[in-house]
Amino acid sequence: MIVLGIETSCDETAAAVVAATDGGPRIRSNLIQAQLAEHAPYGGVVPEISARAHLDHLDAVVTGALAEAGVTLAELDAIAAAAGPGLIGGLIVGTMLAKGLAWAAQRPFIAVNHLEAHALTARLTDKVEFPYLLLLVSGGHCQLVVCVGVARYRRLGTTLDDAAGEAFDKAARLIGLGYPGGPEIERVARGGDPCRFRLPRPMKGRPGCDFSFSGLKTAVRHITAGRRLYPQDRADLAASVELAVCDTLVDRTANAIACFLREHPEGKTLVAAGGVASNSQLRQRLKALAENSELHFVAPPPALCTDNGAMIAWAGLERLSLGLVDGLDAPLRPRWPLNGEALQGSGRLGTPL
Repeated sequence: MIVLGIETSCDETAAAVVAATDGGPRIRSNLIQAQLAEHAPYGGVVPEISARAHLDHLDAVVTGALAEAGVTLAELDAIAAAAGPGLIGGLIVGTMLAKGLAWAAQRPFIAVNHLEAHALTARLTDKVEFPYLLLLVSGGHCQLVVCVGVARYRRLGTTLDDAAGEAFDKAARLIGLGYPGGPEIERVARGGDPCRFRLPRPMKGRPGCDFSFSGLKTAVRHITAGRRLYPQDRADLAASVELAVCDTLVDRTANAIACFLREHPEGKTLVAAGGVASNSQLRQRLKALAENSELHFVAPPPALCTDNGAMIAWAGLERLSLGLVDGLDAPLRPRWPLNGEALQGSGRLGTPL
């Protein structure tokens, strides 16, 4: 089977072709048109600018993905697109093109949950078997999820306010660093002292698996208010922020591992996905945490942690193999939680765990 995947849920215009072969999944193309330059002056994603950029670039990106893969529309088995969650303008651009192509080629259309695509990427890259525990951590999402099967998830915890990536972006802006904040903080933190500034670890040590990062952002604002920051100050504060975020994520993940293993003693894997999962310190610490619990740790390559078309195409393949396809009237869902229910065909809710 061969599927074209289209991703336009935020600020990456992406398309990819992924094939399921006898030797396993194969990414035949994976093109991404980033929008960093468009949003950098604002320190974050501007929805209207993002939607217009998708309109400008998506046709060329999809054409390029098909050409690089060496396939035509007629050779595809399905066309998948992120139908949520995300920014409504971008979702409209991507799904309308995908539905139009599916209609023209008379191929099935698959509405993919963007979060499910992140959740399934480890199966594309490492053939991870269900069940596994997922830390999904990005600019807009911060969740701990038990993945039992395609379209079968149970959320153990989520953020009560900001996501970790959002906290990185806001802290970076306060420190005077560029956008996106996560990579900038990681880069600058290499030369900093992570113990110089005492920052809170919201929720750390409490029962449960929920997160909170708004207090961390507020603490950084208090430190930077009315203060001139020299290069070493920025490095030390960036290192302190990175350590605080990693401490919090590791603490909550430890609670989730205990819950996961009680419910699924056969589980073998901890997976990290989403843009923040590219952070090298977080990867190292999660690997150590997993090994202490006799779990394997898997994180996709950084290029497949951030938003991309390959993860959408693979999620489409996974759903297609189970007969989970959608009509051309499938709805957009700017808010689409990944928990006990997942969309299955024509906008119907799937069976809870």
